[in-house]
Amino acid sequence: MEFSRLLDCLAADFARLRAVSATDPTAGVPTCPGWTVADLTRHVGEVYLHKTQAIREGAEPDPWPPRELAKEDPIALLDRAYADLRHEFATHGPKDPAGSWYTPDPTVGFWIRRMAQETVIHRIDAELAAGEPIAEIPADLAVDGVDELLKVFVAYGVAEWGDYFTGVLAESPGRTYLVRADEAAWRVSTGPGLFRVEDGAGTGPADVTVSGPSAAVLRRLWNREEADATSPVTVVGAPEAVEELHRCIVVATQ
Repeated sequence: MEFSRLLDCLAADFARLRAVSATDPTAGVPTCPGWTVADLTRHVGEVYLHKTQAIREGAEPDPWPPRELAKEDPIALLDRAYADLRHEFATHGPKDPAGSWYTPDPTVGFWIRRMAQETVIHRIDAELAAGEPIAEIPADLAVDGVDELLKVFVAYGVAEWGDYFTGVLAESPGRTYLVRADEAAWRVSTGPGLFRVEDGAGTGPADVTVSGPSAAVLRRLWNREEADATSPVTVVGAPEAVEELHRCIVVATQ
């Protein structure tokens, strides 16, 4: 996606998140057990400020968050943090360096993409907590989100921090997954210490196929579906193979 498009999506999803979060700060967030909407709002504000500092200082701040942020009203914190983040995005080019845990792309552009995806997922959290309809997720943003999740979170996570995935992949017999989101497709191969993602459907059978509309696939992989709703996503494969993919995603996104 073009960075200008990602910034537009970020703005739209921030506005929706901000509006929904103000309706009932005490409501529980079903997709983030133990959190209220106020906790969710504070978390997003803290994330925005963390990335702001990563851009300004060229390194991710640690430890984080500062204690004084806990005293700030969650909505006020969210507003201030978003304004600071957008200022950094406006005054830096996407190729400018920034502190990042993702060593292949330590740039401002990485954080533009990451914050657009972070915000759409958390505005879904807020909508589910408030009992609000889920606003449309643009297809291009959803496809990009699936791509980011599989490659940046899981594949990179397994390659860099493989010990965290030992309990999931150490006994893997070696499996193939086909993920389809509208016209986009990814072929995933797993095994002990392995999570490889290739663009396209590839050839040959897959142990598991996950397919559906792009927004629905994004929500399914991020575990952001309504508990009592019928999913438009089709999952075909043995339960233990499906569980392997799910557990890899959970570990990568903790």
